[in-house]
Amino acid sequence: MIIQPYLFFDGRCEEALAFYQKHLGAEVISSMRFKDSPVPPNCGPGGGTPDPEKIMHASFKLGESIIMVSDGNCEGKTKFDGFSLSITVKDKSEAERIFAVMSEGGQVCAPMTETFFSPAFGMLIDPFGVSWMVLVGQ
Repeated sequence: MIIQPYLFFDGRCEEALAFYQKHLGAEVISSMRFKDSPVPPNCGPGGGTPDPEKIMHASFKLGESIIMVSDGNCEGKTKFDGFSLSITVKDKSEAERIFAVMSEGGQVCAPMTETFFSPAFGMLIDPFGVSWMVLVGQ
C-alpha cells in the first residue's frame, strides 16, 4: 500500500510547482493541463468547464516522496486543514534554509527551535496555505 498526498491549489498549481522546484529541489515527474485531457473535463452536476490552461494533474518528487497536485476542478475550495507535510533533513543549516524560504509570504506557526526530539524543529504555512513541519532527523 502506498499513501500519497494530493493537493489542490485552486488555480495556483503552476506557481506552487515552480516554488517547490526553486526552494526544495522538487522534480516535476508529470503534468497535464485540462486542455490535454483525452476526455473533455466538466464541473460535474453544476455544469461548466475548468480553465483549459490550468493543471488537471501533476506529480513531483521531493526527496524520496511523490506528491500529486492539481489546480482543482471548478469549485475553488482549496483549504488545507487537519494535516501537515513533514520535511526531515540531515542538518540544522538545511532545516533553517528551508524554513526561511517556505515561510516567506506564508506564516510561521512555531519558530525553528531545538526540541527534545530534534536539534531544529519548526512549523509553518507556506504561501499556498499548505502546512509544513521542518525538522532535523536524529
